[in-house]
Amino acid sequence: MKKTIIYTGLALIIGLFVGYLVFSGSDNQTEETHAEHDAAEDTMWTCSMHPQIMQTEPGDCPICGMELIPADQSDATIAGFTMTENAMKLANIQTSIVGTSNTDKSINLSGTLEANEELNAVQSSYFAGRIEQLFINTTGEQVKIGQILATIYSPELVAAQQELLTALKLKESQPKLYQAVRNKLKNWKLSDSQINAIEESGKVNENFPVFASNSGTVTEKMVNEGDYVNRGEALYKVANLTKVWAVFDAYEQQLSNLKEGQKLQISVNAFADESFSGTIDFIDPILDNSARTTEVRVVLDNRDGKLKPGMFVQAEVELEATEASQISIPKSAVMWTGERSVVYLKTDPNTPQFEMKEVKLGSEIGDSYQILEGLAEGDEVVTNGTFTVDAAAQLQGKKSMMSRNAVDNNNESMTMEMSLPKTFQSALQPVIQDYLQLKDDLVDSDATSAMQAAKKASAKIKNIKTAELNKMLIAHFKVIQDKFKAISAAEDIETQRENFIALSQNMIALVSNFDEIEEIYIQRCPMANNNKGATWLSRNKEIRNPYFGEQMMTCGETLETLN
Repeated sequence: MKKTIIYTGLALIIGLFVGYLVFSGSDNQTEETHAEHDAAEDTMWTCSMHPQIMQTEPGDCPICGMELIPADQSDATIAGFTMTENAMKLANIQTSIVGTSNTDKSINLSGTLEANEELNAVQSSYFAGRIEQLFINTTGEQVKIGQILATIYSPELVAAQQELLTALKLKESQPKLYQAVRNKLKNWKLSDSQINAIEESGKVNENFPVFASNSGTVTEKMVNEGDYVNRGEALYKVANLTKVWAVFDAYEQQLSNLKEGQKLQISVNAFADESFSGTIDFIDPILDNSARTTEVRVVLDNRDGKLKPGMFVQAEVELEATEASQISIPKSAVMWTGERSVVYLKTDPNTPQFEMKEVKLGSEIGDSYQILEGLAEGDEVVTNGTFTVDAAAQLQGKKSMMSRNAVDNNNESMTMEMSLPKTFQSALQPVIQDYLQLKDDLVDSDATSAMQAAKKASAKIKNIKTAELNKMLIAHFKVIQDKFKAISAAEDIETQRENFIALSQNMIALVSNFDEIEEIYIQRCPMANNNKGATWLSRNKEIRNPYFGEQMMTCGETLETLN
């Protein structure tokens, strides 16, 4: 009996021990299974050829059909994107740490010389009649006070002179009548010496002279010999150019650094070796809504007559250290999307991860912009290769300037890979040359030559095969075709320039991805496209603006160099 109890107890103990091993193993296995399941749910799947594709389950790429692979979670960013170190080196992408500077700096203004309106005058006729002779026949001639300008036959003045000679005979008996006739002639601006000369000669002058009442330069001739003029009608416009205005366009963000009485150092393009100084005389209280600029005026002494209205001028405004000691970044770091300004911020100091960041710009100081909002001291931003970084953002399906605007102002985001076949690059090269010629024609405001350049490009682009292109490239290519065609059919320069905006956007999108290309510059004017800004490609680093021509030839900046 005792043995039975002992055996039963041993069997129970052994059974409990085996059960513990079995069920505890089952619990561990269950936990591991759940952990693996949870890990599988956290895994994201992407395409090696199209990294913008991110899915929660494995499968095939919806673009190219390749099998998806697990994404490296360590490289994933929520709002930004990652580039490889090799891509950074090949594209010569450079970054800078945002900081402040306490050194004196300056801002630059551009403008033109204009005639001083306060010294402008109109030479009028003081009596009605027919112009018999003009002694000043061309604009630009100099006149002096008292110089004879014209002779006029005036029936009224002839009759008044006859009255004077009659009243002269009655001077003793009717002095009041005599004085009334003299006053009548004085009302026609005849001087006492002229009236006395008539009395002394006893003869009537049929052709009476008109003398200059102001000194200056004739800017407009308003009559011809034989014309009949009324009393008070203008004969000439005369500008006194001993003092001229230098009128500058100041951007909205520069106005906080400008005030009346402030001293400016001014240079004139025609006299590169000379410097002129002046103080701000007037700041227009009304802002131009389309250009977002206001006029700043400086009066310059011009007694030597060297300064000519229409000359281009530049001014340098020295800022105090307190004004300059703000966060600033190089101009090359800023990209423009419509009315917004953005930069690419490096979010990790150890890895090339970037994120688009909107900023609010302050004053333009030299080659930099003050930053009012959006960045803090110590942030790291891209200062060279911003277009390349933007293209990388587009390739990875992230928000970018190119994907927002590149396809003919369509807001649909085009996120396919920008890989240009070699044959396509080769075929597009001659079209690029026609585009550059078109740009130069727009700079010269030559609508006829611009039409011819666009026609040449249209003829060449028809023969380019697009079978190897993906949807994104075809979209860019189609816009380029349409815009060349539109420019070739447009006879007025403004319509050509309007179409040139989208043409340039799409040309830049393609040319930026060429494997090899001659040195070419991406340039931008913030005032073009109704102050939304517009870009273009150029052979020359010197800014020659295709959107304004001579009106604002140097408005713009170089964003990037492609080579």
